[in-house]
Amino acid sequence: MYPGAMEMKARKRTIAVRIGGVTMGGGAPIVVQSMTNTDTADVGATVTQVAALARAGSELVRITVDRAEAAAAVPEIRDQLAALGVDVPLIGDFHYNGHTLLAAYPACAEALAKYRINPGNVGFKDKRDKQFSQIIEIALRHDKPVRIGVNWGSLDQDLLTRLMDENAQSPDPKDARAVMHEAIVQSALISAERAQELGLGADKIVLSAKSSAVQDLIAVYAMLAARSDLALHLGLTEAGMGSKGIVASSAALSVLLQQGIGDTIRISLTPEPNGDRTLEVKVAQELLQSMGFRAFVPLVAACPGCGRTTSTTFQELARDIQDFIRDQMPEWKRRYPGVETLNVAVMGCIVNGPGESKHADIGISLPGTGESPAAPVFIDGEKVTTLRGPGAAAEFKQMVLDYIERRYGTGAMGRSAAE
Repeated sequence: MYPGAMEMKARKRTIAVRIGGVTMGGGAPIVVQSMTNTDTADVGATVTQVAALARAGSELVRITVDRAEAAAAVPEIRDQLAALGVDVPLIGDFHYNGHTLLAAYPACAEALAKYRINPGNVGFKDKRDKQFSQIIEIALRHDKPVRIGVNWGSLDQDLLTRLMDENAQSPDPKDARAVMHEAIVQSALISAERAQELGLGADKIVLSAKSSAVQDLIAVYAMLAARSDLALHLGLTEAGMGSKGIVASSAALSVLLQQGIGDTIRISLTPEPNGDRTLEVKVAQELLQSMGFRAFVPLVAACPGCGRTTSTTFQELARDIQDFIRDQMPEWKRRYPGVETLNVAVMGCIVNGPGESKHADIGISLPGTGESPAAPVFIDGEKVTTLRGPGAAAEFKQMVLDYIERRYGTGAMGRSAAE
């Protein structure tokens, strides 16, 4: 965490929830999670994707449990992941028939680390409370936490209709959007209260209240945080594809996080056809790291380029260093504790290059257009050498590796202890 990051707005102290080996809320670091888009009944495909998401840094992974074949597959998915050394907690996503599936497949109920249910479709009319209660009772039997996840697109229509009718009769009616905000919040809180009446502890409940509109999401979570101390899951639902989804999610979640709201986040990106599902994990990590809440991988600062940087050398080196770092992080986490706090600078000209490089742990200032073909390298604020020629990029990459070994390797730990 960067100095002063949390001083701007202290995080709301919510109740801690234990999900497998992960703690959410209670002041614990904000948790990154994701969700598969495979058919859960396809064990091989689901195991492959869960493992990829976990290795990318997803600390919780949600899987769809929508039918008997999917429920039957869950224990095998857990077991195959364990055989691969992947111990990420699995969350079961249930809609409409969760009470039936969890009751019929107790091995599924046991294998999952948490259940996610939607009060808008857990049951309808007179069946709603009965089916909701059945899921909570199964969670109690297996000692599992539950996320009560309200969604703008599947809101409890009976509740919404009642609040709309009450609003229409009010001497000072609110606009329809404000009533919908209240309905979302009430749906979450009423369901949480009912779960606690049934015996589910507050330390077993996570709330979410998702919308696909940025301002609605911010408004609803601000209301929810003011009225509950339960752990909160943040996410902009149906955020979209590519830059649109990244920008919209970042805009909404960054405002809430800066207000101290949120214990776990998911960036719900629509992947390109056959695209990389792990992108949403990387975006979530980069959002938290950019805001100073957590550190996941070494930061690579690079200038955007301008007319002074007509060469693509600095762009290629920045890309290579960044990709290399992310690829190496699973191994580096084991070998180099603390390496995620490293700052690297790859700059393109004399204007900001030397200054930025001095501020980084290790940085290089490549020559811009018309500049002398020399690239000074700075380590811990001091110029240590100047690289020249076509091998400069490879030399700098090796210097980064040497710096990591020297600062974060086992020898460095021994020196620190001795000092």
